[in-house]
Amino acid sequence: MTVKYETPHDGVALITLNRPDKLNAYDRQMRADMAHAVKQAGSDEAIRAVVITGEGRAFCAGADVSFSSEEYSIEDILNTEYAAFLHTIRSMPKPVIAAVNGPAAGIGMTTALTCDLRVMSEEAYLMSAFANIGLVPDGGLSYLLTQQIGYARAYQLAIEAEKLDAARALEWGLVNRVTPASETLENAIAWAVTLTERAPAALAMTKRSFRAACDAGLSNAMAFEAMAQRTLIASEDCAEGVKALFEKRKPNFKGK
Repeated sequence: MTVKYETPHDGVALITLNRPDKLNAYDRQMRADMAHAVKQAGSDEAIRAVVITGEGRAFCAGADVSFSSEEYSIEDILNTEYAAFLHTIRSMPKPVIAAVNGPAAGIGMTTALTCDLRVMSEEAYLMSAFANIGLVPDGGLSYLLTQQIGYARAYQLAIEAEKLDAARALEWGLVNRVTPASETLENAIAWAVTLTERAPAALAMTKRSFRAACDAGLSNAMAFEAMAQRTLIASEDCAEGVKALFEKRKPNFKGK
């Protein structure tokens, strides 16, 4: 299974991205499994809080870039396969906590920031890695970052593909708690347990209210990102970026 679904405590669902050999990078199967897992958690009345984490040393390294841009439409994948679970995380009435146990890059960073709350290992980092392979942030990351840290910082993170360590992520308000690596998941589950003791209807309405207050432009942002990604993924620069990534060298972008 590329995604594990467990109930470590009454009322708590634990969803674990489970491709540790690939640093939990999303492939088609994992996207489908993730959509199924979050839908299950969202629809199960016995579940009152959800924790999402990664198996092994990473939260999620992003998308598995071992792809051919001719095999499928990235725009369709973003608007359907990724949107299937990202929208569910945002819209389910239950609080969703990301236990960021290791690096969260690209769409992995998007996944973490889509959750309602975040507990981050002091050894982890967030990284909008798209610029390294000639792409733009996707899955709604441009919206999420500008909402949470403002345009200037968000734009800088996007174009420089900088690794944002846990201390600065906390300072900037991108995460709620920072813990030692060995305590990250335990802390997130314990937090989820305390939330199961809250009134479910009040939690649901509070989440709905706060999401409504800031989500007016999300759909437009996601659609634009998907269109931009469709254009860029067919570029020579993207192919060069992916090739350089596998060859562990600096890419030579030519603007084509």
